[in-house]
Amino acid sequence: MDKRIQELAAFLDGSHSCYHAVANISEQLERAGFVKLQERDAWKLTAGGNYYLTRGGSSLLAFRIPQETPRGFLMAATHSDRPAFKIKENPELTGSYTCLRTEKYGGMLIAPWLDRPLSVAGRVQVETEQGAESRLIDIDRDLLLIPNVAIHLNRQANDGYHWDVKSDTIPLLGGKDAAGKFEALLERTAGGKILGHDLYLYPRQKAAVWGLEEEFLSSAALDNLQCTWCCAQGFLRGQSRGSVPVLCVFDSEEVGSSSVQGAASTILERLLQRLCRCLGLDYDRMLADSFMISADNAHALHPNHPELHDGGHAPLLNGGPVLKFQAGLRYTTDGLAAAVFRQICRKADIPVQTFYNRADMAGGSTLGHISLSHVSVPTADIGLPQLAMHSCYETAGTRDALYLLAAMEAYFSAALERNEDGFSIK
Repeated sequence: MDKRIQELAAFLDGSHSCYHAVANISEQLERAGFVKLQERDAWKLTAGGNYYLTRGGSSLLAFRIPQETPRGFLMAATHSDRPAFKIKENPELTGSYTCLRTEKYGGMLIAPWLDRPLSVAGRVQVETEQGAESRLIDIDRDLLLIPNVAIHLNRQANDGYHWDVKSDTIPLLGGKDAAGKFEALLERTAGGKILGHDLYLYPRQKAAVWGLEEEFLSSAALDNLQCTWCCAQGFLRGQSRGSVPVLCVFDSEEVGSSSVQGAASTILERLLQRLCRCLGLDYDRMLADSFMISADNAHALHPNHPELHDGGHAPLLNGGPVLKFQAGLRYTTDGLAAAVFRQICRKADIPVQTFYNRADMAGGSTLGHISLSHVSVPTADIGLPQLAMHSCYETAGTRDALYLLAAMEAYFSAALERNEDGFSIK
């Protein structure tokens, strides 16, 4: 197995929440010599410096400043969150058994969550003498399960089932004698009294590489940690050539991005403005020479349901990164943005696929058009083809991850120059 795919699998297995994903990327940046900034501090940025900041523990922005006078921003945006069940406050539901109260986060496929071991990961606020302290927890054991109803008791189960989330998706924790023990487990794990929490269920099954030629990768949260890892690795490997490379990992994409750490927030806009002030640059002129790639996975052609796709734009697993188009601009790619991405991939000898929704089907949206409301630059919406998007265990191609890693390294090493008609790439 390719070492880079092993590293991707390890990242997936170690990132059971958006907070863990950002912590893992932060650790990689620290090892590479990046300096962490705090939004509340005064910044002193220098040519040749490498910097990053986080917000809310679940979003991250990193950038490098070239030695020469910068010429625009080269940005890539991904997201750290995934659809899941979030645990409510006062979660224990007691009776004949001890269960947990949860609610849906994002638009998920419900059925795959049932009848498999689950556990809990996320962030808690722990009481200390100095005040509340944020700590990450991941209970590394098979802890919960959402049981299905037997076919004998629900004869319509295979005829199309309407899920009642208030009753069908309650996770089982233990017998009635387990009442009161969940909070104690959390506090033992966190090392103190918990004042607040943001905790999610996750499936215990590890990432798996499979297929006759190990061509497939299955894992939780491939949407969108696969793109996040590829963009982060490409950012770390890239060599600046005049522009300012910027890696953006946002939270809250699966619920509309409207949070203080989402793409609809001011975090990216304010970062770029502060950077320009620190270096004595004209913000508007920098934006005029800037470009963004919004990287969020795409729907691969389904082997059992090809009729769900536009036949001319149905990406295949391991066929390369996907340019996503939509006339209503839910995906932001236009001809100019597509040309930029294709040129970058052509120089790196990387195949490119295209995706349109079938004309009679409404599609989703992603980070690109949301971030444009604050940072208006040409943007290519791309992704990696995958199956079972928004399942708790998804499938993608191993070669595609390597393709995107190489594409992002080439992108973050590119020299883009804006002209009247578009961009030239050197």
